Amino acid sequence: MTDETTTDIVNRLKSIEGHMRGIQRMVENGDYCIDIVNQLLAVQRAMQRVNSLVLERHLHTCVTTAIRGDDPAERERVIGEIMDVFEASGKM
Repeated sequence: MTDETTTDIVNRLKSIEGHMRGIQRMVENGDYCIDIVNQLLAVQRAMQRVNSLVLERHLHTCVTTAIRGDDPAERERVIGEIMDVFEASGKM
């Protein structure tokens, strides 16, 4: 990953971590349930964005290298990885 991409992802994860601590406090304080749910949804969206950034970087580096390479087994391996990710995410 490039330094800029790594920094962006790490900063997003730190923000999510702080957000989660805030949600934990909301639960401990007995805040209104819908407010908590809305904050959890915001964290889920932020995590989806991090997933997208990591997957995009993977496609542009590891997958591209394998597809352009001479090793058919490596091509099949990375294609299988991507298929597994899509299946796990319910995108198929």
